[in-house]
Amino acid sequence: MDARVSYDTEKTLKQARDIIALYEQQGVSRERVLIKVASTWAGIRAAEQLEKEGIHCNLTLLFGIHQAIACAEAKVTLISPFVGRILDWYKKDTGKDYQGADDPGVQSVTNIYNYFKKYGYKTQVMGASFRNTGEIRELAGCDLLTIAPKLLEELEATQEELPRKLDPEKAKSMQIEKLHMDEATFEKMHAADRMAHDKLKEGIEGFSKSLEELEHLLAQRVAELKPVGAR
Repeated sequence: MDARVSYDTEKTLKQARDIIALYEQQGVSRERVLIKVASTWAGIRAAEQLEKEGIHCNLTLLFGIHQAIACAEAKVTLISPFVGRILDWYKKDTGKDYQGADDPGVQSVTNIYNYFKKYGYKTQVMGASFRNTGEIRELAGCDLLTIAPKLLEELEATQEELPRKLDPEKAKSMQIEKLHMDEATFEKMHAADRMAHDKLKEGIEGFSKSLEELEHLLAQRVAELKPVGAR
């Protein structure tokens, strides 16, 4: 999705439907497509409606438990919390290094996974944006992981046990408080979570700037094209 519509539910809905229509015109069914939407309150509300229309969504730029719970309650197909970007923020904010289970990104995804399994949510958790294989090891057992080729190669070159760390059955017996996420609660928790607030804002602004630069380059290229004369 165009990051510039991240705070507009109606524009997000229109753009997503237009994308799906293009796929369907080419004979690709909507079941095979994931629409990637930023995890703002407006984006989550759009995803909730799209899911009702059979349009599956991947909620991205997700950094806080409040975003994850709102996505699960909206019955979205998939969330992709950014492990490495969370780590980056904490390293910059505290000046500390984090390893293994102490990694704030690992802790965030672990908490989200356990919450979802504890309360039976169907939304899948796909850890993303890894900085090292230690993060991947700590999240072994997660529904899905999206891993860069370099880190896959490191894992392939290693011969040792890789025990499962996340387990849905263990999560069911955990003492975890259940929260309901309405807009007021979402915005209150988001404002209180500096990391999630900063990283969501940074991500949307960064993607928007990149898209604007791409549009400028394309406009330049089109302007440079000379009309082909008739022979």
